[in-house]
This record gives sequence, structure tokens and C-alpha cells, in this order.
Amino acid sequence: MALGRDSQKHRVVIVGAGFGGLWAVKHLKGACVDITLIDQRNHHLFQPLLYQVATASLAPSEIAWPIRSMLHDRKDVTTILATVTGVDAASCTVRLGDGSTVSYDTLLLATGARDSYFGHDDWEPLAPGLKTIEDATAIRSKVLRAFEEAERETDAARREALLTFAIVGAGPTGVELAGTIADLARDTLPRDFRAIDTRKTKVLLIEAGPKVLSGYPDDLSQYAKGALEKLGVEVSLGAAVTGIERDAITFGGHRVEAGTILWAAGVRASPAAEWLGVPADRSGRLIVEPDLSVPGHSNIFAVGDTVSVTTPEGSPVPGIAPAAKQEGAFVAETIRRRISGKSGHRSFHYRHEGSLAQIGKRKAVIDFGWIKLRGAIAWWLWGIAHIYFLVGVRSRLSVALNWLWIYLRNQRVARLITQPAGESGVE
Repeated sequence: MALGRDSQKHRVVIVGAGFGGLWAVKHLKGACVDITLIDQRNHHLFQPLLYQVATASLAPSEIAWPIRSMLHDRKDVTTILATVTGVDAASCTVRLGDGSTVSYDTLLLATGARDSYFGHDDWEPLAPGLKTIEDATAIRSKVLRAFEEAERETDAARREALLTFAIVGAGPTGVELAGTIADLARDTLPRDFRAIDTRKTKVLLIEAGPKVLSGYPDDLSQYAKGALEKLGVEVSLGAAVTGIERDAITFGGHRVEAGTILWAAGVRASPAAEWLGVPADRSGRLIVEPDLSVPGHSNIFAVGDTVSVTTPEGSPVPGIAPAAKQEGAFVAETIRRRISGKSGHRSFHYRHEGSLAQIGKRKAVIDFGWIKLRGAIAWWLWGIAHIYFLVGVRSRLSVALNWLWIYLRNQRVARLITQPAGESGVE
């Protein structure tokens, strides 16, 4: 059965309601098109703040919004909650998990990425990654439960293991997780427990490469490492992980017992390249044309973490929200031009708007290219920038008040264990 509108308008199907997909929808407003937006979840997620849900700083509702609610005034958009299982480029249809299909004239794949365990997929249940709200709430429950179990543990060695947190990967997500867990243990929780001193919590940040925040300038990377160490985080560089067990991790030639192991070391693209049988890079990302179309398929585009794109200088376009937004807007403009009969080849040019990473409660690093900031000033600008890009006044006010409360009182209001023991999906 084929789904879709009975319309003479140009049919645009967008798979994925992340930044790339939604920005394409936004920039197609007023065009002579019918849009079908397909996502396997009913919400858009502000992923840059997902780690704050995982570390009990924010509630899920503050960084995720129902897609239908966001687009309720867009009569040109039909939203479908479904999982895409494939694309038939010959018949211009998208296959859904229930066996139905959706027809398109132009297809945009904005399907995002998954965690990559570099050939060790057996590590995934032992070291969960952070890509969805479900991941974040499961990790939050796991982190908070570790303190609860340590509170009633009488064996000193086991208690130490429960209070050891290992984060694999020192990119922005790993750095932000490590710093926030350290803050949680040092500033928020000490007054709440009686049998344990949460300030003795050990947080390990493990990186196979030579520095933290590898995409940042060396001076900001060094600052970030020093700031983490001041928080009590133990940073291990040049230490590849060679083994993960339940409650233990091996890296740099030695084994450490750790009750909580989190993965922030790499990503792999969705199977979009497999659906189309087209070339992909080592991470599975589609290699696209300069106009972001798929080679051999001029009516199929791909954006965001789904694709591998390079700048004119040959450097890779980072897999961050601003890049996905720019790509989505670019494809929308290309579609507009095509249906209005305008010809001429267009090439996507990425505009770097800055890289930002938080390090604990009062420190951050920012690289705008023309200026670099660190410390408290960077932290305030980091917060302002993230609040600005949140959807809706209610979310902005709520997040701002929560952050102010954390800043002034060291209290995190989202410290809820929402999943029973053994049902978190990550234990």
C-alpha cells in the first residue's frame, strides 16, 4: 500500500526530523510542494543538551518537542511515525516497517547516526552510548543507581567500583559527561548520602588519541584537560580500550573495575548508503555530490550525520547541529529552484559558526575561529547560545531557571530513577 497525498504538487519526502530534516521543512515553507516527514520517534531532540538529561540536570521535556505540535500550522506537511527500512530509487518509493510505501519526487535523507564500537558490537550493552532520550534516561538511572547501591554496599572494594565511572572518548560528549558527573558527585550529592562520601567518586575519561577535544585548537584542548583534572577527572590519553566486561574496563594495558562505563568514542551513519547501494566512507556515511545529492540519483539528497562532506579546503564538515541546519536549508533552496525551473549547478559551502563545549558547571571552551574563549565567560556564552536555539519560550525559561538553580545552589532537579533495576536497557 502506498501512502501519500493525492496532489499535483511536487512531492518531497524527508526521512528524519533532526536538525537537517526540520530545517529543510522550515525553508520549504511557501513552496509549491507537499512534504511528508517520516521519523521513528514522535519528537525532535535538541541533541547538544542530551548529556544534561543523562546527568540529571534537565528533564527530557525541556530538550524534546512533539513533531506534530511543532508543525501544526504547516498544512503542507504530513507527519508519519514509522521506521524506514529501505528506498527503491527505481520506483521513487520509501519502504516502511509495516510493509507500506511512500512515493516521492524528491527525497531527503536526514537519518542521523548511531554509535560505533569499531568492530566490538558486543561492548554496546556494557557501555551504552548517548543518542536518544531513551539512552539518556537509562544512563541517568544507571548513574544515580550506582550511588544508591554504593550507599548500602559493605564491601569496600565493591563500593569503590560502584563509585568509578569510565567514559570512553574525549570528544565534546565525553568531556561534557565527565565534567558533569564529577560536578554531580562533588557538589550536588554529598549532603544526600550518609554511608558514602560521593566526593570520593572516581571519573575516568579515556581517549585513544593524543588530546581531548581533538577538533579544537591545542591551547583550548590543554585548557579543557586541565579544567577536567581540577574537577577530579582522571584523563588518560593515548590509551585505547582493549576490553570491556560487566563492571570492568581494560585500557592502556591495565584493567580497572568500574560500575558504570559510558561510550562517547565514535559514530557510524544510518544504513542509508546500504538502502541505495552507493559508496560510503569507513563510518558508513554517504559520499555525496557538491550539491548534496546522491551520486547517480539527482532527486535524492542527504544531509547531517548521514553524509560525508568536505569544505573547499578539503577538511571535513563537522557532524554538528549548525552544519546539519545549513545543509537542510541548502537542499530546500535547491528544491525551490528546481521546481521553479531555475537551472545551474549549486555547491554547498559550510560556514563555521563556532565550536562549544562545557567543562563542568562554570567552565567551557569556545572556538569561533577568529576568537577563542575559555573559562567562566565561555560558560555563560555557551549557556546563552544553547538557550537561544531551544524551541519555544517555555523551554528557554525552564532551562535557564534550572541552570541558574544549579549554579547558585548546586542542586539538580531531575534526579529521578525512572526505570526499575535490570530494566534500564544498559545494565
